[in-house]
Parts: sequence; C-alpha cells; structure tokens
Amino acid sequence: MPQINVTREPKSEVKITFVVTQEEAKPYLEEAARELTVSRPLPGFRPGKASYDDVKRVHGEMRILEAALERLVRALYVKTILAQNIDTIGSPAINVDQLTPGQDIKFTVIAPVEPTVTTMPDLSACHISKKDLIVQPEEVDKALTEMRTMRRQEAVVERAATLDDLVVIDLEMQKDHVAIEGGTGLGFRVLLSEDHYIPGLTKELVGMKAGDERTFVLKFPTEHYQKHLSGQDIEFHAKATEVRELQLPELNDEFAKAAGLESLVQLREKLTENMKLELQEKQRQAMEIELLEKLVDASSFSEMPELLINQEVARMTEELHEGVEEQGMKWDEYLSSIKKTSDDLKLDFIPQALRRIRAAILIKAFTKQQNITLDEKETDTEIDRILEQIKPEDHETRERVISPEYREYVSIRLRNRKTLDWLKTQCTA
Repeated sequence: MPQINVTREPKSEVKITFVVTQEEAKPYLEEAARELTVSRPLPGFRPGKASYDDVKRVHGEMRILEAALERLVRALYVKTILAQNIDTIGSPAINVDQLTPGQDIKFTVIAPVEPTVTTMPDLSACHISKKDLIVQPEEVDKALTEMRTMRRQEAVVERAATLDDLVVIDLEMQKDHVAIEGGTGLGFRVLLSEDHYIPGLTKELVGMKAGDERTFVLKFPTEHYQKHLSGQDIEFHAKATEVRELQLPELNDEFAKAAGLESLVQLREKLTENMKLELQEKQRQAMEIELLEKLVDASSFSEMPELLINQEVARMTEELHEGVEEQGMKWDEYLSSIKKTSDDLKLDFIPQALRRIRAAILIKAFTKQQNITLDEKETDTEIDRILEQIKPEDHETRERVISPEYREYVSIRLRNRKTLDWLKTQCTA
C-alpha cells in the first residue's frame, strides 16, 4: 500500500502526503503506456498493443510518468478521502514533490474541508414578502413603441435634420490638431434622439443637411475609459452625407399580424402576459437573494478554507471579466475606468464570496435536514431539455452534457432548487 499521511491544517484544510513505489504505480504506468500507443502507435504494433518496455524505449520513462500522474493522483486522492470519510469541497491544490524515473513518486494534496453550519437559523423568525405584480398600461405602451422602433423604415430626405432623424456623417476627432487614434470614421450613423454619444454631439448635428460641414469642440466625459482623453476638449470635424427620416409603422391590427397575432388587442394582452412573467422571474430572484441573506445572517458557520474563498473570488472575477468583454470593453480599460487593479477587485469580492459560499453550505444543510431528494426522472427530463437546445452536429457539447460529471452537476442544481422552493414556503408571508 502507498504511504499516506493525513494532517488537519488550520483554516479548514487537510494536507495529504503520498509516497508511491514504482511497483505500486505499475498499473497506472502500464495504462498510460497503452494510451500513448493508441494515440501514437509504435511501428510494427497495433494501437495499444506494444509492450511496456517497447513504449519506454521509444517515448522514455519520464513521458510515461507524466502521462500516468494525473490518473494516479486522482485515484489515490479519491480513495483516501472516501476511506477516511473526509468531506472535501472545491478543487484541491496538488504539488508534485518527486517524479523521477526509478524512484518513489511523491506528491502532496491540500484540499479544503467542507465547512459546516454550526447554528441553523430559526425559520419561524425569517419572513419575506411577496408583492402583487401589476403591469401598468403605460409599460405596455412603451413596449409597443420599442417594437415599432425595431421595425422602423429609413428614408433619405433633402432637408435639415431634426431630433427625430438619423444623420450619416464622416467624422474626425482631433486633440491639439492631431487626429485621435480610432477617432476617424466614414458613414458614422447618429440617432439624434439618443443620448449615449459624447455629450453635446447630437445637439451640434441638428439642422445639418447632406453636404454640410461643421467643426465644434466638445469635452470628453471625465469617466471616459480612454483616460488620456477624459475631461479633455476635443475638436470634432463632421460632414453630413445623408439625413434619414425614421418612419414608424402604424400601430394597428396589421402591425399585430406581423408579430404573429390576430389583432392589436391580442398583442397588448400577450405583451402584458410576457411582462408579468418577466416581473415574476425578477421577483423570484430578488426573494431568493433576500431569503438567503437573512438566513445566512441568522446562522453560524465553521471556519472557511482560504483555498475555497480564493476559488470563489476567481470564479466571480472571471464572471465579471466575461461580462465586460461581452459589452465590447477591454479588461484593462474597465479596471482603469473604476480606478482599481485586479488585486483591488479580488479584495472587494471577498465578503461577497464568503456569503455565496455560506449560502451554498446552508442550502446543502437544509437539503440533508429535510431529506429533500430528487427522482432520476427529473434529472433525465432536464438533461433532455438541455440536449434539445444543442445542435445535433455539436458532438463535443452533447457528449459533455450526457457525461456522469455533468449529470451530477444538474442533479445538484435541481436539488438546490427544490430546497430553495421549500424554504420560500416556510418564510414567505
């Protein structure tokens, strides 16, 4: 048997050291050797059929050791925590202490131990309110206006532009008579009724006709992501090439039919229904956040593993990073705009990360306490629903969705949903 030493560390972590002889590692080394010859068959041998010695001669013993390491570490780590009933959570940190041909394999695993709820909250003292949801007629009117705007037509007109028009311009921006990088463009479309441009730009363009040219100075916003330009006076040179009138379709039964309904009355009813469903979803999310905040505040927990906190902070940072890039902004520019470094941001995330971890632990504790279970058919149904949204030719994604690991993830998510729904029945007034 491999030499294994388990030590409980501060901050809810466990340190496990492994010493594995070459003989004990032999099954893993042989399996790694077979896999190497499947992907890269040796001359004269069918894939996976070369002997260990032949594989070692061609690929080298170090290559086999490296290929076997992940499987060896994972297998021994899992066996150890199961045998010693250690409740770990998150991903462990792994350090390879010795990986040398012909010698013992030594590695260390430091894993966060799952924190526990030391004091469960009193549900009788936890109350959240559910409000009546009403969609106002003016909200439906606004949605209809947005639909009309999406289906508007543009017509070139030979007149001066008004605030209701779109102006197509060739634009050059200069600072101290030098063109700004990225500040020159042809055919730039400006909707004069919108206000997300540089403040004052649309006002300067009102009254222009095709062929008109104007030069004016505008101050860049102080919060502009290009810090070398923020708060600076910038000279704009604009030439109008077209003025386009925006023509909205009539709001009538024909408009509703184009949206797939028989009448304007039905369209208003459908919009009202959809908007109410959206309000209900927002209310559900807000209620769950409020509920978990109150329950976490009313609970006590064991010490949180530092590794687990760091992983949650990294996850939150990645979520924000993706969101920033989806909006078309570079990460460095975003950090500059909020006057923070990546390290500052991570420190800011720690309190929220702790609350997220504690909320997850609390949900799991209630799931166990109330014996909330999940029928396999419920997981099957959810997996089928996910598969329906994936293209048949996307084999890689479909394989991942039907994998045991993803199935377990889906099961946990569904079980958590059941627990949250149960908690809401206990705490909703």
